[in-house]
Amino acid sequence: MSQKKINIGLLLGDPSGIGPELVSKLLNDELTNSTNIVVIGEKNILEAGNEITGESSDLNFVEKFEQINFEKGNKFFLDISKGKNHNYKLSECSKESGESVLEALDLALQLSKEDKIQAINFGPFNKTSLKLGGNKYSDELHLMAERLNVKNFFCEFNVIDNFWTARVTSHIPIREVPDQIKKEKIIKPIKLINDTMKLNGIKEPRVAVQALNPHGEFGTEEKDEIIPAIEEAKKMGIKAEGPLPCDTSFITAYKNKNHDCIVGMYHDALQSGLKAFGFDRGVTVQGGLPVPITTPAHGTAFDIAGKNKANLEPTLNSFKIALTMAENKNKL
Repeated sequence: MSQKKINIGLLLGDPSGIGPELVSKLLNDELTNSTNIVVIGEKNILEAGNEITGESSDLNFVEKFEQINFEKGNKFFLDISKGKNHNYKLSECSKESGESVLEALDLALQLSKEDKIQAINFGPFNKTSLKLGGNKYSDELHLMAERLNVKNFFCEFNVIDNFWTARVTSHIPIREVPDQIKKEKIIKPIKLINDTMKLNGIKEPRVAVQALNPHGEFGTEEKDEIIPAIEEAKKMGIKAEGPLPCDTSFITAYKNKNHDCIVGMYHDALQSGLKAFGFDRGVTVQGGLPVPITTPAHGTAFDIAGKNKANLEPTLNSFKIALTMAENKNKL
């Protein structure tokens, strides 16, 4: 029996950044011919992206999802303009940009809840514009979780070269981190990254776990919380190892290919190594949500917006992960 073809919702990202030009390039990559695509956004934003890249997008334009017929083509543009033709200024945060992004995102999430799309891939958002546009959360992940009624644990994954990272804590002051390093909080990202990587095609992920303290010493968190969490993960059948000292963890796990992912205790212990090795290739996966959602890990890059200098590779990688996860989920 043939598998159902995946429908991917594709969002243009912040109209003032490099998102629209990246989507313009992506739509002309042969990978996008292998699945059904619904671009969601304002028509003039895509046209602005095409003008920057010099590309043309072979899309069927509709104003309602019900007008889509994938027997007539695999790429559709769901135009949410409703007659408005706002001129977004490049390289500027604005309430209007944030509102445009949030409207497209809300529709994509609703379509995913109705199983009309099975994955979402989006161009970079700008957190300041999102806040100006009405997002009350610190990031888009918490907004997505709220819209999708997620009650279970969720967290952000960052990926380079199919090497994944997850964090026990994220955007909190460093002085608050030690109080959050508890066995029950450490086991959650270990289990989630293991399950999510399996969905991305890694049968038995090798999970490295970072220490908190220098060299895994000079404190009690390793002995009291991190090692017990690793042992608990092993009892669950997870190939977890550690704790690895932060300063050499990326050499051991990523460069020497001893592991498939790292779970770290705090933001910079992971992001510094990840970005040093592959900032220009990074992908962000929104973990723990009922639908695969991915984006390039870089931001809106206002400094190069409109100059046709944006590198497609992270966007292409993020699209591949969304597609793979959705296809594998479809087989379950």
